[in-house]
Amino acid sequence: MHADDGRHLVSTAGSAHTTPSGDAAAGATVETVAIRPRRTRLTGLAAGARWGLAGFACLWMALCTAVGPLYWVEGSIADWSWANTAYFLISFAAYLGIVILLVRWARRRRILPPLPVATKRRLVHLALTAPMQAMARAGDWCRRMILHGTDRWWKLFLILLIGWLWVPTTLLSAFGADVRSQAREFSWALNQWLGVDQPYIGFFSFVPMDIYPTAHYLWPEDPTYLTDQHNIVLTVCYGAATAVSRYLTGSNDAGFVALSAIQFVFAAFCCAATANRFFNLPFLRPADGGERIDALHETGLARPAGALQRFVILLFFLVCPLAVFATISLTKSPLFAFSFVWWFGVWYELHMTRGELMPDGKARRLNTRSWMAFAAASCVMLISAKYAWYIIVLQILLALIADRRRWHVYVTALLLPTVLIHGGVVLMIQSGLIINGDPIESRGIQLQQIARVAKLNPEGIPDSAAELLEPIFNLDQMADAYRQDDADPVKSSGIQSKKVSYKWRTVTEEDMAQFNTAWAQIVAANPVIALDALLAKCYGYFDVTASPYTSMDYYVDSIYVQNQTEWIKDWCHDWRASVAQFARDWGAVPVLGWLTHGNLYVSLTLLIGAAEVVLRRWRTLAWHIPLALLMGVMITAPANNFERHMLPVAFCFGFLCLTFWRESLASRHTADGMPPNSPNPDTVEA
Repeated sequence: MHADDGRHLVSTAGSAHTTPSGDAAAGATVETVAIRPRRTRLTGLAAGARWGLAGFACLWMALCTAVGPLYWVEGSIADWSWANTAYFLISFAAYLGIVILLVRWARRRRILPPLPVATKRRLVHLALTAPMQAMARAGDWCRRMILHGTDRWWKLFLILLIGWLWVPTTLLSAFGADVRSQAREFSWALNQWLGVDQPYIGFFSFVPMDIYPTAHYLWPEDPTYLTDQHNIVLTVCYGAATAVSRYLTGSNDAGFVALSAIQFVFAAFCCAATANRFFNLPFLRPADGGERIDALHETGLARPAGALQRFVILLFFLVCPLAVFATISLTKSPLFAFSFVWWFGVWYELHMTRGELMPDGKARRLNTRSWMAFAAASCVMLISAKYAWYIIVLQILLALIADRRRWHVYVTALLLPTVLIHGGVVLMIQSGLIINGDPIESRGIQLQQIARVAKLNPEGIPDSAAELLEPIFNLDQMADAYRQDDADPVKSSGIQSKKVSYKWRTVTEEDMAQFNTAWAQIVAANPVIALDALLAKCYGYFDVTASPYTSMDYYVDSIYVQNQTEWIKDWCHDWRASVAQFARDWGAVPVLGWLTHGNLYVSLTLLIGAAEVVLRRWRTLAWHIPLALLMGVMITAPANNFERHMLPVAFCFGFLCLTFWRESLASRHTADGMPPNSPNPDTVEA
């Protein structure tokens, strides 16, 4: 509570004992003097903690930026120089400066110095000239056209569908090794169901479970050829489509094209539905199309997006290679990203219709269409990414704490799909119908740390740790397979030039129980090398100057598309290569190329989150928690700066900016419209 408000309350309480001599008043004054420093100290400590958290985020990003040049040449943090110190200080100042500017702007404090009076007069005179007036009229026409052309979801859907139409018609489909493995996996299972004998023969033969690989101790007694490595529902859908394609056309190609076309339409729908929610706030309009039934428009919180904001966000989706190539890329991350955007939009509707913002103080009921969208988006997220259930469960807990009155929405649209889909998969694994994904997939950081030590300082591995690891890994092969940007070779993923560092054929569950102990011993004996392995595997996600390890254009002209297809490779073959190369060339341009990289949007999202912490927008932060969790997924992912992992954050970034702008307008309105004795929202502790 504000100090002035506290002083007023104390004086009022003491007025009952006031005497003509003023003794009671004097006592009240002493009491006020005693309380004000205490409250000031608490407020200062809370503000310091918030700025400390924001500063920590800036420090982490500055560290990632500073170590980038070291790892570009496969160096070490031990090679830190004055140049790296300069990179660190400059980037930290830049990141912290952005947070400060965001906070100052949100609190209606001056950012730029005022223009001189003479300059203002010249600008006014220029605005009154005929050419400028003509430009203003043209700009006003463009503004009206943009607003009118984007005021309904179906208009936004058509804009995206038409704007992206060249992608599926000329590029047809885009994919890497994963969808081919899923098709192969389903094919083997289908043959097994049909009674075709496909025994597991010999040490040097590979079934799908050996390519990932999946440890044999995870196999049931009667092995199946279906796994949850790439999400069983998605594997069955992709595999069934390619199986039908082979039956009808003799190859997988038609199936790939059909799957990409379906994802393309789904992507346009998800982005249009979410853009409509953020641009036009349709959930605040009454069903009869009349005026808004709440007073939020007076504060700026419910102000529809302007023409420029709409244009910039749509331009990103229509032009940025991240979004364009993701529409037809058959890998789990784009599908998760587009469903996440859809899910994110419904969360915004829930956020904007909560009780505190409604005139009657009651949360608005989520309409049936939005409830169905919420549940459907949750289902697609759950079938496309295994980590989705962690995100959804945490959001359920936060929602039940912050919005208890609408608990039935969260139970039916979030909890029920999670129980049915994730619980169903768990039951299928336990019953032996499918094989679980190998938990080694989640140990990327640990694997990289062990492998880097094995490569750079094998003598530094304690004998006890080597003994514990012997049944699990071949340390010599780990050292040979180590690549600082990617943990897949270390865990023997893939079939080309396979390094058998992970002994998946013979390792047991008891052996794996000793893994963490061995890893801790190695890290304790080699802390610098372990730190290098950690940073080298994840710094690129938070370093805007780092080029992606694998960008989205990889899927457009991969060898799996260009060389290993039946007829897709002959459809616009050179055009496909030219489009991918154009995206790479654009991404290589200093500064302007950053717009095509996911780490720019990840970094800016983190800075906006830091500003929200300082501004104490706790309910907004609770809604944005999934974006932070996705950053954790990036850090633990097998590869560094893998752009498909950044797609959800990049797709939501424009909507995040729009939300920050609206809430800043609302806080300014609140500050301007307060009664004289009301506490300042910039100093009141939540």
